[in-house]
Amino acid sequence: MKKGFFKAAAASLMTVILAASVAGCGGSSSKEIKIGLLNEMTGGNATIGTAAANGAKLAIKEINANGGLLGKQIKAVVADNKSEPSESANAMTKLLTQDKVVAVTGTFSSSNAIAAASVAEANKTPYLVAGATNPKVTVDEKTKNVKKYIYRVCFIDPFQGTVAANFAAKDLKVKKAAMLVDNSSDYSKGLAEFFEAAFTKEGGTIVANEAYLQKDTDFKATLTKIKSKDMDILYVPGYYEEVGKIVKQAREMGITVPIVGADGWDSPKLGEIASASALNNTYFTNHYSVEDTSPKAKAFVEAYTKEYGQKPEALAVLGYDAVYVLADAIKRANSTDAAKIIEALATTKDFPAISGVTTINKTHDADKNAVVIEMKDGKQVFKTSIKP
Repeated sequence: MKKGFFKAAAASLMTVILAASVAGCGGSSSKEIKIGLLNEMTGGNATIGTAAANGAKLAIKEINANGGLLGKQIKAVVADNKSEPSESANAMTKLLTQDKVVAVTGTFSSSNAIAAASVAEANKTPYLVAGATNPKVTVDEKTKNVKKYIYRVCFIDPFQGTVAANFAAKDLKVKKAAMLVDNSSDYSKGLAEFFEAAFTKEGGTIVANEAYLQKDTDFKATLTKIKSKDMDILYVPGYYEEVGKIVKQAREMGITVPIVGADGWDSPKLGEIASASALNNTYFTNHYSVEDTSPKAKAFVEAYTKEYGQKPEALAVLGYDAVYVLADAIKRANSTDAAKIIEALATTKDFPAISGVTTINKTHDADKNAVVIEMKDGKQVFKTSIKP
């Protein structure tokens, strides 16, 4: 064989290698853009994480059906953090180093999101959190610096805790509150802190501040201590698995005061665990109400119900919104380059999300409304909407 043949063959081989390298870089081939969906698919928060993933997959299906993104189809890469921070970091590592996604969305638990964010930040990959509300998700606790690659589409706990406190003081007109807090959760502890600050500012008093741990099942001893206090309301900022048991046991013990919580309550499982009657006279702050009558929200509820056979909870909406906000940023950046994506995310303003008009602020959090949901005979009923 001639020398020229070997040169040509070598050149062709190098072209193939370079093409493969470029296709793998940033998770984007000539035909697809890879986006990671990191959620609590199993474990204690599985129903919430699955809802968020379902919402995200519906958004991707719609975008692909309408021509895709930058002329390519989006490929969802689903990862399960098993409702554990260590697994969240592991799953994020796999998405970035093996699956080579261009960006990641999802995650509800703040502890899980904080763990995953540290990996995304170190790998300089955009991470748009769907529902984790603790301030430490986007702002480094030690340095107080805003994390460069971490954003979110939900409001944060200082706002949510304040909304709950103001609702208790002004709408329910109570003066004395007891708190029962998940001491293993950054989310729960943060909400309790902000609730207490806002409630006392309104002239209220915290008469008890008790704790439990995730996966606890028997709360009777702690509830007995709380019941002995002179209280008008019980604040339980936890996740539906423990909250359901707490509400059920509290009602069985004769605790009849209003019980108030947060977005971690939002799961169909809550009613199954607590019972519909026990949940009467309970309220929780949330990102969205399925009773939203706007045409866009109604269209989403119809599409989601058709796709999955049930109405969406708030995290389904946030999972959906996160994909659309991320896709909008990539479209405006006209690139899957990480630096260009985060620059576009930072300038997101008045985006018409299902969960409310969304603007990303200087701490990379979303400025948007919150709603208060009342539980009546096992059903969620819209109570009020509160602006930042």
